[in-house]
Amino acid sequence: MRLFLLIGIIYLHLGCQEKVIPTHTSVLEYFNYNDSIESAGVKMIPIKTPVGEFKVWTKRFGKNPKIKILLLHGGPGMTHEYMECFETFFQREGFEFYQYDQLGSYYSDQPTDSSLWTTERFVDEVEQVRQAIGADSSNFYLLGNSWGGILGMEYTLKYQQHLKGLLISNMVASSTEYGKYANDVLANQMKPEVLQEIRAIESKKDFNNPRFMELLIPNFYHEHICRLQEWPDGLNRSIKHINGNIYTLMQGPSEFGISGRLEKWDIKHRLNEIKVPTLMIGAQYDTMDPKAMEEQSKMVKHGRYLYCPNGSHLSMWDDQKVFMNGVIQFIKDVDHGNM
Repeated sequence: MRLFLLIGIIYLHLGCQEKVIPTHTSVLEYFNYNDSIESAGVKMIPIKTPVGEFKVWTKRFGKNPKIKILLLHGGPGMTHEYMECFETFFQREGFEFYQYDQLGSYYSDQPTDSSLWTTERFVDEVEQVRQAIGADSSNFYLLGNSWGGILGMEYTLKYQQHLKGLLISNMVASSTEYGKYANDVLANQMKPEVLQEIRAIESKKDFNNPRFMELLIPNFYHEHICRLQEWPDGLNRSIKHINGNIYTLMQGPSEFGISGRLEKWDIKHRLNEIKVPTLMIGAQYDTMDPKAMEEQSKMVKHGRYLYCPNGSHLSMWDDQKVFMNGVIQFIKDVDHGNM
């Protein structure tokens, strides 16, 4: 959820440049998914909000009336780009699925009214996207990573009558537990002198200090966000395109605590209200406690736990075989009524 904001500082100078959307989406993006005109699956979906109507970017892959999967990226303020790995695996299985940039993210409209950046408003946005893609309880799956997992759980608590299956990738159900694990476990895995220097920078709120990134990249990001020696191009592009304003407002700037609007977020006590088949995904080196992810799988009514022994926060990349095999098997089992 907090991932990538600080790395995104490296790219802040790019924010002054004109945003360029790929030209192949610009002419045909408003056509309905059912139109006969070929638009490469891209559609800008209108979203009604309390402050007006905006459009969000989506792209459909495949066509399968039995399985429609909506991917929810993290952040808030990241993009669909770091989830591009699903395109290879899901297309191979014949799933219909949708990449999607949430409102405020790079390929969607980016209004500046801060009242828009609430969990409740994002939940209603997802519901409007569901209606636009024509999904329902017979075929609709949500797969959310990090902040996308918060969004997926919150959506399910409000609209689970429209869902067939829920997949939560690397997100615990409590900000308090999230922060406690970071402080009590992950921070103490660092060298004492490294942690002391990070804490000193945090105490001064000197987050633009280049030394902060020099410490965090090798000691935190490469340990707990993505453990691949060379990060995937889609991940780097997503970092480059982050909307830091939304991220900071909802999450806050610190890597070891949540100080934004999500600071008090906690729905763990409501997990027993989730009745749809649910997959909880944890990883050994994640920023989230894998044992907490396993516990959550037992708190929902029809839960399953997927453990990625070599993975981190983005185990879709750094423990890809285990992650994708488990995700695909879960979807197939739900589709066949085996959950």
